[in-house]
Amino acid sequence: MATEYCVFTEPQQGASYATQRVFAQRAEELGFHAFFRSDHYLAMGAASGLPGPTDAWTTLAGLARDTSRIRLGTLVSSVTYRHPGILAIQVAQVDEMSGGRVELGLGTGWFEDEHRAYGIPFPARRFDILEEQLEIVNGLWATPAGETFSYDGVHHSLEDSPALPKPVQDRIPVIVGGGGPRRTPALAAAHATEFNIGFVPEAVVAEKFAVVRAACEAIGREPSTLRLSVALPTVVGATEADLERRAAAIGSELSRFRGDTNICGSADEVVAKVERLVALGAQRVYFQLEDMTDLAHLDYLGERVLPHLPA
Repeated sequence: MATEYCVFTEPQQGASYATQRVFAQRAEELGFHAFFRSDHYLAMGAASGLPGPTDAWTTLAGLARDTSRIRLGTLVSSVTYRHPGILAIQVAQVDEMSGGRVELGLGTGWFEDEHRAYGIPFPARRFDILEEQLEIVNGLWATPAGETFSYDGVHHSLEDSPALPKPVQDRIPVIVGGGGPRRTPALAAAHATEFNIGFVPEAVVAEKFAVVRAACEAIGREPSTLRLSVALPTVVGATEADLERRAAAIGSELSRFRGDTNICGSADEVVAKVERLVALGAQRVYFQLEDMTDLAHLDYLGERVLPHLPA
């Protein structure tokens, strides 16, 4: 399986649709495999969030028509935002609009403040909801045309759904991620095509990959059928001044950004970091780039780093 390299953005920090479109189109031109975005409605930290939040799946529908090759997805959509029946329709429709380029990251959600801000219920216990939603979206998409899908769960029930529309892809890739020690790897092994771990040092990446492989073996799934991926905050540049400016633009100091977790430094430093992640088992790397107005940052990553990364 070839290693894939994706850009991962945080539009809730402040990005219009036009800004995201330009960024995604440039990422496509540079040869990145996929454009992923978070699914949030409230800015974090000191960011103003202006001009305001954009809905993830509305945005990806637009990008489905405004791009031609790059894959599109969420990392990750929260189970608290959308009924799974509606989510399955939305994602399948965007898959058709894109010609079969969509992926769905699905998680429990964690940002309680944004739920309060927009009146979204935030149950205290959400892993059971995630399990039901994974079963439902996968079940709806897998139901043969002309048949119906029913589901009787604790949190969701569907009765004789026509399970339409069907995605273009035979199976839309589904990503489950997180650092939970038990439920998360079990859900990934049972329902996902990809397991993602983010924002942790390399030793933790290795540990989480081993745990999810063991979860696959426990249910008789061949571990190699589950893609393993890493998502990490990224600041790159040719000079220390470039790095300092880009760290400051996302509200950080370069000295705090460096270390064993983030992707940071010159082209050579980034290549070495990615080589270590691939050696640990990563088959896909998400470069988290928060400032989508800094196209020179994306250009440096695409032109100076991407051609030298492990294939």
